Amino acid sequence: MASHVPASDRYWMRFDTASSRNDDLSLPKATVQKIVGEILSGSSGIAFSKEARDVLIECCVEFITLISSEANEISEKEAKKTIACDHIIKALDQLGFTDYVPAVLEAAAEHKEVQKVGREKKANKLEQSGLSLEELERLQQEQFAAAAARHG
Repeated sequence: MASHVPASDRYWMRFDTASSRNDDLSLPKATVQKIVGEILSGSSGIAFSKEARDVLIECCVEFITLISSEANEISEKEAKKTIACDHIIKALDQLGFTDYVPAVLEAAAEHKEVQKVGREKKANKLEQSGLSLEELERLQQEQFAAAAARHG
């Protein structure tokens, strides 16, 4: 598609051909209901119908599709096979959602930290076990054999 066409217009051009693909995409209804419930809990007397929840989910899926489609185009132009956080940031900027960039950067930093802590815990667990890799592998094989005997 021509690069002079605004990104949002390119999205809607693709939307006509890709809409059947999006029918299978969704978000967990219970999770969305919980998030909305937490937001509305401070406001007394406001209810959130199931129909409103379903419309909100559809809007979220469309927003995610729009951003990911634009980020994918950006990554392809850079000859990358993986969409990176930078591509999401550029997509948000290009589509006029610059106000979301700080929150995305904060979420990315938090995610990176959680991943780091998780890796450190795994490494520490191995070190703190006091067992060699051979001993751990033997224990694992014994547990597999016991499970197979119970269920086999």
